[in-house]
Amino acid sequence: MKKRLNIGLIGTGFMGKAHVYGFTSAPKVFDLPFDLHLHTVADITPEAAERARQALGFEQATADWRTIIADPAIDVVSITAPNALHKEMSLAAIAAGKHVYCEKPLAPLAKDALEMTLAAEAKGVKTQVGFNYLCNPMLALARDMIQAGELGEIRGYRGIHCEDYMADPSGNWTFRHDPAGGGALADIGSHALATAEFLCGPITRVMGHCVTMIHERPDGRGGRKAVTVDDLGRAFLRFENGASGSIEGNWIATGRKMQHDFEVYGTKGALAFSQEHFNVLNFFNTQDPKGRQGFRRIEASPDHAPYGLFCVAAGHQLGFNDLKAIEVAGYIQAIGGAAEPFNFRKGLRIQTLIETIQASSREERWIDVA
Repeated sequence: MKKRLNIGLIGTGFMGKAHVYGFTSAPKVFDLPFDLHLHTVADITPEAAERARQALGFEQATADWRTIIADPAIDVVSITAPNALHKEMSLAAIAAGKHVYCEKPLAPLAKDALEMTLAAEAKGVKTQVGFNYLCNPMLALARDMIQAGELGEIRGYRGIHCEDYMADPSGNWTFRHDPAGGGALADIGSHALATAEFLCGPITRVMGHCVTMIHERPDGRGGRKAVTVDDLGRAFLRFENGASGSIEGNWIATGRKMQHDFEVYGTKGALAFSQEHFNVLNFFNTQDPKGRQGFRRIEASPDHAPYGLFCVAAGHQLGFNDLKAIEVAGYIQAIGGAAEPFNFRKGLRIQTLIETIQASSREERWIDVA
């Protein structure tokens, strides 16, 4: 009989529900080393917490997240609270010896992410940062093709993450506009950076350009509040393998809902991908005969693990929450002794890249990545 892991969730918004989906569906799809139990959920008021308990299927509810930390029965703390709270909550959970699954960004500042990383490593707990786009079987296929040399020597990379959820200037100032850790580069450009390194390896130098286009927003109380973070964050990149490239994070891209795309160019071929059609990877092969060349469409299928655990046929497609289930499965397997797929140290790496790009933008020069 498998040991049970009790889950405590702090935060019940969209990402809180996504975490719950992962915890409840992963055991049905994967052979995990533990049984998972939704133990306690925390929200801002007792009423909100009780609604979340009933809706999400938790055993208990609380309006004080510290209750989850103090409960010796809880093994894993899942954090989807606002970014500014990640550090305090994570450090408290780590000190209590609990495993921590934290949504990105790991912390608003790299120095905070470093403190969290060192604490987790010293305590020996398992950690996970929520970058579930990397769990797509098509991204794993792309990386395998690159590493196998199917594209030849990698010359160039283009990555972009554009959405329009901040395009309306009448939208309220939110925690995402906080000068500490806010902005489009940190919020969604972080995904573009994580994907770039996942596919092409370490980034060594950056030249950043971060721009604020909407300089103030309603504060939600009848007044106005200044916006100082970037609406657009871009960077030129140099990779350790010699390739050059670029990434963009843009949350005022009118009409775009999920343009998390990349293109990789090599001496023998190229890859192109769009998150808006994320069950497809497009591959150009220079060895195809003249007159027959073009990007060929590779459909996600049971040949691309773990797709086959969700569906037995190609073309039926995975969804966003399925990627969350894959992410949770990898994390639970890490608690059981496997390698951590995207731990706090990797989350620290992304925050370091973000702050290096921001510094480069301020100083208007290339900067080496620490």
